[in-house]
Amino acid sequence: MDKQRILEKIRNAGVVGAGGAGFPTHVKLDCFADVVIANGVECEPLLRTDRLLTERFPEKVVAGLRAAMTAAGASRGVIAVKKKYTKTIAALRPVLRDDITLHLMDSFYPAGDEQQIVYDVTGKVVPVGGLPLDAGAVVQNVSTLFNIAEALEERPVIKKLVTVTGEVGKPSVFNVPIGTSVKELIAAAHGPSDTDGYSVIIGGPLMGRISHDISEPVQKTTVGIIVMKTSHPLIQMKTRELAKDLQLARSVCCQCNFCTMLCPRNALGLKVEPHKIMRAVALGAKDIDSINGVFSCCDCGICTYYACNFSLVPSRIMQSVKAQMIKQGIKPQKTVAHSVSGNFENTKVPVSRLIRRLGIDGYDNEPALAEFPTVKTVRLPFKMHIGVPARSLVKTGDKVEAGQKIAVCEGLGADVHASITGKVTVTDKYIDIEGR
Repeated sequence: MDKQRILEKIRNAGVVGAGGAGFPTHVKLDCFADVVIANGVECEPLLRTDRLLTERFPEKVVAGLRAAMTAAGASRGVIAVKKKYTKTIAALRPVLRDDITLHLMDSFYPAGDEQQIVYDVTGKVVPVGGLPLDAGAVVQNVSTLFNIAEALEERPVIKKLVTVTGEVGKPSVFNVPIGTSVKELIAAAHGPSDTDGYSVIIGGPLMGRISHDISEPVQKTTVGIIVMKTSHPLIQMKTRELAKDLQLARSVCCQCNFCTMLCPRNALGLKVEPHKIMRAVALGAKDIDSINGVFSCCDCGICTYYACNFSLVPSRIMQSVKAQMIKQGIKPQKTVAHSVSGNFENTKVPVSRLIRRLGIDGYDNEPALAEFPTVKTVRLPFKMHIGVPARSLVKTGDKVEAGQKIAVCEGLGADVHASITGKVTVTDKYIDIEGR
């Protein structure tokens, strides 16, 4: 199958970056690269979605990778996984070929960060404001590659594997129709029926967001649901008001620069220096010599949740400064400020130590792939991707079949398909389907 046919099938299936980014895959692969890297590292602690998917469907991951290589004109493919994923490695080895190899990584955080993987695989650094393509690479999450393989067989994206863990009786990975409510997944994992006193993180413990309405639906980018007590220090830090964070930065930050020393992007030579941004915010400074590096902050949270001894939140302040710069029309200069740190290996944060520091070691288990009850209703947002919302192809009262295209994106974005069979109700933001 040629490049254009592959891209057409990917677009028609509504495939987007399933690891959380949500960038339309048919756009990302319309390029020319030397290598396509499959990201099976699963960056965040506690999540098991990508690992289980790869163990269960290695042929699909490889088929999707091969299609991505063809689309991007790449001569080789690399599947990056952690060395400790012995079951995943054993499942992959029999289905590999000469042009697709395994790359085994240490168990550090954030090993699954796109730029960390590119450097680990190619030895090249993606510049500030750049893309992996600047290093000759395209990175795709293994779940995205699975969806590509399905797209080649005319099966659109209508289901999602999601890890549900934390304060639940049965930590599990569920394969659910997109649009299933978070509340239903928590119930299926034997979580609290009354969430008063509990908080829910959508995503991983560090980069995930707090959900303020657990009736919200699982989307194409949802990877994890973590239930925690609201009193947990991690939740308290995530929910603290930014004004309070700024006040603490002004009064407490002692410029020890631990945050900068442990910043993985700074270690790559990208001049990401959180301690200087903290000082600038405290003093109201306008001229900051490391301001360009702010654009390379990936919000991994190491500076906040691991490095700072005073419970400050440099990552949140970095993201706030970045947002202000973007709003002002400031664009990054595509540069690599200095060479990779000679101390690079020593700055890698072991996942086991990070989990203990976060106080979530009690949740570090091995959830199994579990059966999920029949889903009776789903809510499908028009926008589950980077870009513009899709436009509805159906109207309230219409009956649809699972897999049917119900919304189309006419710009940068992705089409939406019915994840169950039933009758639809259309609003300005989403389509509800009431199952038969």
